[in-house]
Amino acid sequence: MTSGFDFSRLIDRRDGDSLKWNRYADRDVLPLWVADMDFAAPAAIVTALERRIAHRCFGYAEPRASLYDAVLGYLDQEYGWRVDAEWLVWLPGLVSGLNVACRAVDGDVVTATPVYPPFLSAPRLSGRRLTSASLTHDAGRWVWDLPALTAALTPATRLFLVCHPHNPVGRAWERVELEGLVDFCRRHDLVVCSDEIHCGLVLDEDREHRPLAMIDDDFARQTITLMAPSKTWNIPGLGCAFAVIPDSALRRRFAAVMRGIVPHVNVLGLTATEAAYREGEDWRKALITVLRGHRDHLEAAIAAMPGLTVSHVEATYLAWIDARGLALPDAAGFFEAAGVGLSSGADFGAPGWVRLNFGCPRATLDEALARMARACTSASAVARSGAR
Repeated sequence: MTSGFDFSRLIDRRDGDSLKWNRYADRDVLPLWVADMDFAAPAAIVTALERRIAHRCFGYAEPRASLYDAVLGYLDQEYGWRVDAEWLVWLPGLVSGLNVACRAVDGDVVTATPVYPPFLSAPRLSGRRLTSASLTHDAGRWVWDLPALTAALTPATRLFLVCHPHNPVGRAWERVELEGLVDFCRRHDLVVCSDEIHCGLVLDEDREHRPLAMIDDDFARQTITLMAPSKTWNIPGLGCAFAVIPDSALRRRFAAVMRGIVPHVNVLGLTATEAAYREGEDWRKALITVLRGHRDHLEAAIAAMPGLTVSHVEATYLAWIDARGLALPDAAGFFEAAGVGLSSGADFGAPGWVRLNFGCPRATLDEALARMARACTSASAVARSGAR
């Protein structure tokens, strides 16, 4: 229990509609792959949904003034970001926003890898050319390689996709790094689409999130900021996100691309979003305490496993693990055979790495880490015997 919230409860999600758990429905594999936590959603959100369901009418819906007030008030309170209501464009999900951004900005797209897989698929699905450069792994910490990004640009590059905080490497970018990105975009006349869905999940106590659009008021006109309550309050299945687009011309292009393709947000998603931003802060703070403890526990455990290293997770509930030391052709498959389902780094543009979701009760995490440790120890022993 943390501040009255129970994050240790094991909720049985097998044999239901869970995408996460159904992947291994017939096997003893703990699913720690997709970014979907195994914690019950905040009671305040559940209560708001129950009230809305009791109304018993579920027609087409639109955001109410109270929802705008909740979102804009939260952005102001948390980040000091004064957003006008007209800047918001509502979306059924953040991935939709990435795809719409690629269609709304004419030209090629650039990003940095490893990165959340839709960053790599959205340009292709939008008929855009994608180029990329690798982040630099410097002394165990991931940083931007702006010269490499510059080299990756084409004469037609017009859109830069940024993940902030970063999935999967877990960085909460510092202001000086964000200022470097702003300068980069200015020099090359790029619109930046910043995925900030994990902004409420900064774990390091000495760090805070700052929206990229806040770095410079003039530069904000070149930004599309994507946000959602889904990851922070564990309501991804309710499908509600929004884009913050200060420039009216860019916002009109974005909205025009959506017409006839992107559906409106469903009534329960709107209800849950308002409750999250209006009443979910105590739960979020308790969650951060739990995730911080999980993160520290996981990092210590991985450090003791032969063949593995893990980057420090500054934000998100996702650990980015270097498994190249195991010298395996398929690290994710290796751990799946050991009873732990992880995301393959190949999907993020980095073969040999795996991503682990530690947004689960400690008992689940402990069992997963124990299985991984046994597998790594066994693999190490086999490698040593083969080298003799």
